[in-house]
Amino acid sequence: MFIDEKKSEFGVEPICRELQVAPSSYYAAKFRPPSKRSVSDAVTAARIHAVHKDNFGVYGARKVHACNSAATGTRWPAAPSNA
Repeated sequence: MFIDEKKSEFGVEPICRELQVAPSSYYAAKFRPPSKRSVSDAVTAARIHAVHKDNFGVYGARKVHACNSAATGTRWPAAPSNA
C-alpha cells in the first residue's frame, strides 16, 4: 500500500489527511482479513496461470476456460457484469 511505503517518511496521519481518508479507515482496511471474493480471485488466478503455463503460454481465454471446465467438471464463476 502507498501509505505503508511512505509512512516512515511522512507519518500515517499527514498522508491520510492529504488523501482525505480517515486514519481509522486505513487501519481497519490494513488489519481486516481478506474477503471471500479476493480469496476466490486468487485461487482462480492461480488456476489460470497453471493452465496457461502447462500449455506453453499459447492458450487464450477460450482454451484456458475449456481446459479448466474439462479438468474439473465445473464452470468458473461468471465475471461480474458492469451493467
